[in-house]
Amino acid sequence: MTESGEPVFALASRAEPEVLANVAPTHVQRRTAHAFLLALLLILLGTWPFAAIKLPEINAFVPTLAAALFVSDCVTAALLFAQFSILRQWALLAIASGYLFNALVVIAHALTFPGAFTPTGILGSGLQSAVWLYWSWHSGLPLAIIGYALLKDTDRMADARFTGYAISLSVAGVLALVLGLFWLVTQHEDLLPITFVDVHPLSLFRREIGGVVVLALGGIALWLLWQRQHSLLDQWLVVALCALLLEVALASVLSAGRYNLAWYAGRFYQLVTATVVMVVLLAEMTRLYAGLARSNAMLQQERKRLQRAIDAQRRERDARLITGDAVAATIAHEVKQPLAAMVTRSETGLRWLDRAVPELDKARTEFMKIAADGHRAAAVIESIRANFRKDEHVRTSFDVDNLIEEVIALLKHDLKSHRILVKVERNARPLRVTGDRIQVQQVLLNLVTNAIEAMITVDGPRDLAVSSSLRDDGGVMISVADTGMGIDAQDLQRVFDPLFTTKTRGMGMGLSICRSIIQAHDGMLWVLPNAPRGSIFQFVLASSVGTE
Repeated sequence: MTESGEPVFALASRAEPEVLANVAPTHVQRRTAHAFLLALLLILLGTWPFAAIKLPEINAFVPTLAAALFVSDCVTAALLFAQFSILRQWALLAIASGYLFNALVVIAHALTFPGAFTPTGILGSGLQSAVWLYWSWHSGLPLAIIGYALLKDTDRMADARFTGYAISLSVAGVLALVLGLFWLVTQHEDLLPITFVDVHPLSLFRREIGGVVVLALGGIALWLLWQRQHSLLDQWLVVALCALLLEVALASVLSAGRYNLAWYAGRFYQLVTATVVMVVLLAEMTRLYAGLARSNAMLQQERKRLQRAIDAQRRERDARLITGDAVAATIAHEVKQPLAAMVTRSETGLRWLDRAVPELDKARTEFMKIAADGHRAAAVIESIRANFRKDEHVRTSFDVDNLIEEVIALLKHDLKSHRILVKVERNARPLRVTGDRIQVQQVLLNLVTNAIEAMITVDGPRDLAVSSSLRDDGGVMISVADTGMGIDAQDLQRVFDPLFTTKTRGMGMGLSICRSIIQAHDGMLWVLPNAPRGSIFQFVLASSVGTE
């Protein structure tokens, strides 16, 4: 017992792999084992009064039963050796070796049994050979259980590196022992005490002495194991040992001779001894494997959920990074125009002041424009902040044609320096839309600036056409067409992706921001190829009620 009052076995079982050798039996499993023992005892009591009744001699019965017992004991031994390799408990090696001994000696017993293959057995077997192999056979399991019971609660464990060697040595030792016994009872049968003459037991004392020895060994093994039984394996080893003792009591002590009812009933108990632990091992392994399969399936589901959570966190982190980059790129992109205008106007104003006779009125005009550009830059920044915060934007109704004129006026210097011919096409009636005027102005300013940059390297005509029109669905469409280099067909949709650009010094944010702004206004933005060259950017906004 530990300080907390828990059995040492319970603590060990939690720390070790859950197998039959350390799984405690449930209440139902205990009741099942007790019911099984009661059934075996009832069979004994029902058979005893008729034990001496002679039944037909079936010579093939012994080798057939031996084959079944050999297979069952081999499977049981293999499963117990496997549990030894997992838990590395010497007790499991002892009981596994006991079942392996049973599997091998039962074959030796069948080979020497009179009438099974030859009248007296093969390889020089005599009448005493099968009898003494029978006693050796039925002494093997009690001795193995005694070793198992004495070793099972010890703390000594086999080294994990040498479990394979230990199993190999055990198999070799058991094989050598069985071969030695077989050699002794066949080649030196004359040295064995006589128990049978002409296939009949010689005397009551001679026939009972072997049975009493086996019962004594079995009683010791049962007492030791009963005091130490904790696991499901312990419980069913008790059942197997009881079946063996009932067989010996019925077929050897309480009755005599062969091929009578007691003898055939004893073969049934032999089958129970060989198979009961195997069946429980296989059933428990099936249950544990099913539990492992369910646990593995749950683990896979948890792993998938965890992976989805990790992917979601990664996407959220990437989105934050992209959003941060987008904010920085957007501010740099959108503020560049007002800053460039402020630099140009400040240089112009300084030149007016540097003249011999300063032109104060003209310098004042430039400085007033610088102030206006500064206010426009502040409005742009505030609009960007509101866009990324998803705030409610200030929506007003404004004239689209006036907005186009303002943008052309802001870029007049660039248009003139690059020799670009501008054509503005107005709608017959004034067109008004409702939205954030600063943001829509930035969209149009971006599109016109892109058109200018697209035509800088063109040697032919440089024409910029900006128009507004009323669509059949009531929307207001603004179009910006240029005669620049145009956009490749495969890039027509990608140009709106964040961080995608076809410019050498581009940031890849302008058109992405433009589309986001237009979509925030419940509109659409797209691009078409122009003829014979260039591009046409068009966007649609809902018209105001005030459109005449």
